[in-house]
Amino acid sequence: MNSKSKYTYPIITLVVMAFFLILSVIDYQDTFITWVLESIPVTISLILLPCTMKRFRLTNLLYTLIMIHSIILVYGAHYSYSEVPLGFWMSSIFGWTRNNYDKIGHFMQGFCPVMVAREIVSRKTPLKRGGWLAVLCCCVAMTISALYEIFEMIVSIVLHGDGKAFLGLQGYIWDTQTDMLFCLIGATVALILLTHLHNKQLDELEEEDKKNKASTQEEVGEEDIVPSQEELV
Repeated sequence: MNSKSKYTYPIITLVVMAFFLILSVIDYQDTFITWVLESIPVTISLILLPCTMKRFRLTNLLYTLIMIHSIILVYGAHYSYSEVPLGFWMSSIFGWTRNNYDKIGHFMQGFCPVMVAREIVSRKTPLKRGGWLAVLCCCVAMTISALYEIFEMIVSIVLHGDGKAFLGLQGYIWDTQTDMLFCLIGATVALILLTHLHNKQLDELEEEDKKNKASTQEEVGEEDIVPSQEELV
């Protein structure tokens, strides 16, 4: 993979994310502040990912997961989570008394971040792949979920009525607890389903990095061998 082509897929995912983010803000159904609060993780991702792409290119699996997670988030941001048509459709099928689209978002809140944590820890720390890596990454995902619930609480207190749509309780007293439960389920499912594929892509990325470093060292060595003009005179 040459230096240009290895960035093609990440750029495509970023373009898709940006497209759906822009699409979601067109004729948003709730308030603008609700849209901002629901879509802010996508906005942050669109700022951070291009900045880190050259120094720390992620695996294609990670870019795919982040893109899917982003689409789910901005779809919810367009309507507000308690008013998403897909959630009403699921309620009509399963007989739910509330719009449970937010549970899809919280499932992905575990499914995607746990793999992001796994990649960063695998590549940047001495911790070997195995059970403890899985446990640590689950803890990271659950920490993100807990912090997000605290953030929702603070926003609701500060904005009063304007933060109600963002909080999205819909009269369900166990909303916070079930949000974190779905995050844990998402993280567990991701580790079970994607660990083998993730390991394969991590190995490929590591091998590619080794080849690039070796190639760079060879080029530096050749430059050292070539005599200068003063030496030739």
